[in-house]
Amino acid sequence: MQSMDVKAVFTIEQAAYPYPWTEGIFRDCLKVGYRCEVCVVDERIAGYVVWSLVAGEGHVLNLCVDPAYQGRGLGRVLLRHMVAQAERAGADVLFLEVRPSNKPALRLYDSEGFGEIDRRKNYYPADQGREDAVVMARYIVGAGPA
Repeated sequence: MQSMDVKAVFTIEQAAYPYPWTEGIFRDCLKVGYRCEVCVVDERIAGYVVWSLVAGEGHVLNLCVDPAYQGRGLGRVLLRHMVAQAERAGADVLFLEVRPSNKPALRLYDSEGFGEIDRRKNYYPADQGREDAVVMARYIVGAGPA
């Protein structure tokens, strides 16, 4: 992802989420050096992932596929690409948070080796107050918890 991609990424974010990140958040992620990558299909940005890697821990901050491209496996492609990069960079564990109401994302993460390790109460804004976050982790082979 480059700064010129932020407008297209933000458009996808707005289409996919009821409580989207702002353009400023994406610009800040680029500025601070988070790993920001896009998935391009037919010369169009169809999805993206924003993640960080610090001290052997990766954290998926935002993974999203344009609703027009959902159901084609692009989320899996983005996730696997990110996991492979984290492994090459020496990560021991990857973390993410996801809404319990986001069943497709939960199925994807579960099928890719992420497991629930905790819940964050009232983490996300919701139409009826707040929604919890399911905290998930995937340990890199040979680097699991003691």
